Amino acid sequence: MTGKRFVSLAFLICILVILNGCNSSKQSKEIKPTANDKRKAELLKEIDRRFENPRAHFELGQLYQADGMWSQAEYCYNTALTFDPIYRDAQAGIVKVLISSGDTTKAKLTAEIYMNQVAASAEESLRLGLAFQKQGLDDYALSCYQQALNLAPDSAKINRQIGYYYLSKNDKARAKDYLTRSFQLNANQPDVAGELGRLGVAVKIPRKVKTNTAKIDKIVEQSEKSKPK
Repeated sequence: MTGKRFVSLAFLICILVILNGCNSSKQSKEIKPTANDKRKAELLKEIDRRFENPRAHFELGQLYQADGMWSQAEYCYNTALTFDPIYRDAQAGIVKVLISSGDTTKAKLTAEIYMNQVAASAEESLRLGLAFQKQGLDDYALSCYQQALNLAPDSAKINRQIGYYYLSKNDKARAKDYLTRSFQLNANQPDVAGELGRLGVAVKIPRKVKTNTAKIDKIVEQSEKSKPK
């Protein structure tokens, strides 16, 4: 074998080795389970042990939703609702999945059904609104907050939620109105006082207003504690 042919053969062997190594590395990466895959496996085991566990079905639905697997996510959310018909986070999840999959008409009808179900309860309207907000469905969340406010106009927390909604939309005039009302109802809200100050409102300690919204306020507080950090 001449020196030139030997070099060419050696070069070809090197290329083949490199390509084989790349393919092996690629295959290794493809079969390596993700954190979502591991958690799905854990949840499936939980469901196998106790199928009537709405929380496990809901969490599994969230993982499918994160992976863009809309039909699987919808199935999990519906299963969660089978065992807990008032699981508001699952209801909001279904609406989000329907929108993400392109079925906006069904999403709208489904959201309206859920909102009608809670139309007589300020507490449940608020819970559903918070669930919609977690899914990034701001318009539906606002509709629920307004529905809750109509039933409990003296709730500082609901006024605060609506104020922050408008603040996120850069509608400072409306934000100021609702945050001011919230602060009038409950002056023990440093965050609201801070926002009002940034909006140019001179904050004063208002006359104490008697309210009966402790149950509603607790719902918001629990939701805030459960937000991912």
